[in-house]
Amino acid sequence: MLKTKPKSKSQPSPSLAVESPQPTLRQRLSQRRKANRLRQELVIFTIFAALFATVVGFVVGLAAGVRPGIGTFIGTLCTALSFKYPRQALWAFLIYMPLSGSVTYALGSSPLLQLAKDGFYIPALFGVIQYCRREKLPVLIPRQMVAPVGILLGLCLMTLLVVNGGQQLSPTPGEQPILMGILGLKVLMGYMPLVVCAYYLLRDRRDLLFLMRLTVIIILTCCALAFIQYVLLKTGYCAGTRFAQGPDLYRASLNARCFVGGSLLYTPQHNQIRLPGTFVAPWQWGWFLISAAFLAFATAFSDPRAQWRTTGLISLASVFIMAVLSGQRVALILVPSVFVTLLVLTGQVVNLRRFIPGAAILGLVLGYAALRNPDILSRRFESLQSRWEASPPHLFILEQFQWSLNHQNFLGNGLGRATNAARTLGDTELIETYYPKLLYEIGMLGTLAFLALVTMLTALTFLAYRSMRDRTLRSYGAALWLFVLFISYNTYYYPLDVDPVAVYYWFFAGVVLKLPELERQERLEAAAAQPQAQRRRFKRLGFA
Repeated sequence: MLKTKPKSKSQPSPSLAVESPQPTLRQRLSQRRKANRLRQELVIFTIFAALFATVVGFVVGLAAGVRPGIGTFIGTLCTALSFKYPRQALWAFLIYMPLSGSVTYALGSSPLLQLAKDGFYIPALFGVIQYCRREKLPVLIPRQMVAPVGILLGLCLMTLLVVNGGQQLSPTPGEQPILMGILGLKVLMGYMPLVVCAYYLLRDRRDLLFLMRLTVIIILTCCALAFIQYVLLKTGYCAGTRFAQGPDLYRASLNARCFVGGSLLYTPQHNQIRLPGTFVAPWQWGWFLISAAFLAFATAFSDPRAQWRTTGLISLASVFIMAVLSGQRVALILVPSVFVTLLVLTGQVVNLRRFIPGAAILGLVLGYAALRNPDILSRRFESLQSRWEASPPHLFILEQFQWSLNHQNFLGNGLGRATNAARTLGDTELIETYYPKLLYEIGMLGTLAFLALVTMLTALTFLAYRSMRDRTLRSYGAALWLFVLFISYNTYYYPLDVDPVAVYYWFFAGVVLKLPELERQERLEAAAAQPQAQRRRFKRLGFA
């Protein structure tokens, strides 16, 4: 059991405020002049960026229509501001990512809009690199990850040059194997630098609390929008697929889109419902709910303020409700399992008495909803049971492994050849489990290299979380480490290929790695605040 250690009486409180001397009049005037200068720079840069974005958006609007023009204007403006303010761009990336599917289809579903979130991410990454160079800090963190990342990258480049390059020499008409390989490499390794971004984004405990509270608000917002989507379908305001014909009655369709998100399936007369929430596809929404169970649990049981713990419990309840209403079988079985596992393995089961009043109220609400709608629960569990009987998950995974082993080459069949996002660039295979997909694309060596990479990351995050003595930080670390552990070795479907897991996995691994540094920093500041100690300023690692 991963229990938190009791706080020693002699240990200085991490929340101890560091008394700083009052600034002099000259210092206050200097700070005011600096603030005015920064405000003036922001206004001037925003004006020029808006003018440039207007010109680009106007040209695109004349060529492709009003919606693509508006999307281009917004994307160009956000990208320009992101290069100027990379720290804020990273926060914007985390906020926009769960809503990107809804924005994409609301503005016309162009391929350019599907990459809009990278307009926040790439400038933020460049900002981190520039900050590290300026402050002479390591870009690759932790250093133990350098060798596994380098080996995996080298094997992927060999596959790209040898396999995809060979296919490019004699391509099938309409295919672009090299472009497919580049996109496949981006999908596989594109978000790994988020480990470094998260490490330097968090400067102190306040940033950590802000991140986790912001995540809870995002979860509540997405679940509320998905619930409205369900109500609109239930009341008949949106038709869904109930009037479709033949096989379309059982297939998610973009034409059935309702309110937010992308393609959905809603055929109540045949007990078929798969909601996408705010994402592009229903199964992405299911994995968002699974990830949200880990992240909401961390806030519900670790936040130092009671109101935010209550908010975390409410977000957990919303995740449970949407796991039932959305028709996502994988979420229906994993969300309760994740909650019980976290309670036991993090040792929070002993702290349940603190949450009994709030949990009792939420339990009554959920129980009342279940009693008022017993048919919904019964239909969801019947759907889960029929799916399990038709294709048991363990047998399905074994079949996928056997198929990939029978069709693999030494360097694989080419990057992107089993990546759903690359299907417009050539023929792809539909492989619905992650490690068999890697076997097919990059071969046995590449798959073992990736497995070594995630194993190293899992071990480093475990050591980081276990090294902490602060109860709050250790509790956050336990929940987030279990999320990293679960995703590292999960092979059912391919959540690491797409949002949100592809982002949350690498980002929150970086958060766990930063927690010991935050604890060390607080100890140094607390020691500097003691009357006997000489006051000094300690540099906080976080890019501006």
